[in-house]
Parts: sequence; structure tokens; C-alpha cells
Amino acid sequence: MNKRIIPVLLLKDNVLYKTEKFKKPKYIGDPINAVKIFSEKESDEITFLDIDASKKNKEPNYNFIKDISSEAFMPFSYGGGIKNLFQAEKILNSGCEKLIINNSFLKDSDLARTLIKEFGSSTIVCCVDIKKNFFGTYKIFSHVKKRIISESFDEYLVRCADIGFGEVIIQSVDNDGMRNGYDLNLVERARKYLSCQLVSLGGAGQISDLKKIIKVGADAAAAGSFFSFHGKYKAVLISYPTYNEIKQISS
Repeated sequence: MNKRIIPVLLLKDNVLYKTEKFKKPKYIGDPINAVKIFSEKESDEITFLDIDASKKNKEPNYNFIKDISSEAFMPFSYGGGIKNLFQAEKILNSGCEKLIINNSFLKDSDLARTLIKEFGSSTIVCCVDIKKNFFGTYKIFSHVKKRIISESFDEYLVRCADIGFGEVIIQSVDNDGMRNGYDLNLVERARKYLSCQLVSLGGAGQISDLKKIIKVGADAAAAGSFFSFHGKYKAVLISYPTYNEIKQISS
């Protein structure tokens, strides 16, 4: 499979926001307009994460997902508040290609196991949020409870591998929105446990960052701010690498 470059868009009340270290959400615009732009620029795929769904126990907005599907001329994945098989099936029937779970897998493995059995491993993605503690040790972070959980980084990734996810997104909370480069060591370490597709998210600031993360073992480089802002004052500007730039990243 070719290496992928994936824009990640954060949803809150059906509009787009971007965070820094999972805080300070900044409004960046209309998701449908962003999808149109990424479609025109021939993005490999696109990911939507509803950052409020699990916190507020919200039902996914299926009509909104259908609207995204009608404008997205590339595969897209969706995560946020998926709690049962019925919701998952309805999201997939609305045009989504892959489902992303996070909070439900933090609590137990039952839903993930059910979804993988029903839809196949290639359809189910786990997003793992990682934050360093005071001592610089990688820890699993709950965005719902806003705190580090007790299960160790290594144990959690072993559980991800054992359950059979087709893809795992490793997201650095500390690097989120900072645009100072990916945590290369984090991906190298995660790769020791995961043979599935591995996506790195958090920290991309320039084209060279995308190439570096692919080189150390990621199958895909994902980013939010890098595709949404321009310049040191962070003017909102949706962008995506050119064909020649993507060739350079994958070489």
C-alpha cells in the first residue's frame, strides 16, 4: 500500500475547530467547504473526529455524515461517540469507509471485537491518544476524562494488536497543533507492537516532517493545523501537498 497523507478535521457542533494540546479550540470554518477543497486537491483520504461526541454522549449526526459523503471524492473515516453496532452500521451506510473508535476501547474491548467481526478489520480504526507524564514517560490519555489512565503504553498497544485493528492512529497530545514536528520516537516505539497500518498524528509543520515520520515507520502522515493554517499568524487556509511534493515524501 502506498504511503498516505491524511488531513484530520475536528468537528464540534458540525463546524470545524483546531486545538493545541487538546485545548484552545479555534474555529476554522465549514466542513463541507473544506471537503470540497480537499477533493479538488485530490487528497488521499480525509478523517473527521467529533471532539465533543463522547464527552456529551451525543448521537452521531447521520445526515451530516451523508452530506460529507456527497462532497468527498476520496475515502473518509469518522470517529466520535460510536457506542454500538447500530450506530456503526448507520454511519457506514451513510457513506463513510472507516470507523474510528477511541473512548469505547479505553473502557473495554467488547465493541471493537464486535465491529471487527461484523465489518472486517480494515474498516475499524483505533485512535490512541498519548501524553508524556512529568517524568517524560509515554502514557495513554483520555480526552473525555482529561487525564492519563493507569494502563501502560506498552500494554495498551499489545491490546490493540491482539484485537486485530486494521489501522491504529497514534496521536501525540503534547504535539497537537504545535507544528514543531512529529514525535519520531513515539512512532518507532509503537511500530514494535503494531504490524497493522500505523498513522501518526500531531505536530506536522512542514513537508519534511511528513517525510521523516514515514521514514521511521508510519504508513500514513496525518495532520490538522498543517493543512488548515498559513504563516506565523495562523491565517486559515486549506491546503494539501502537490503531486510532486507527495512523490518526494514517499521516496
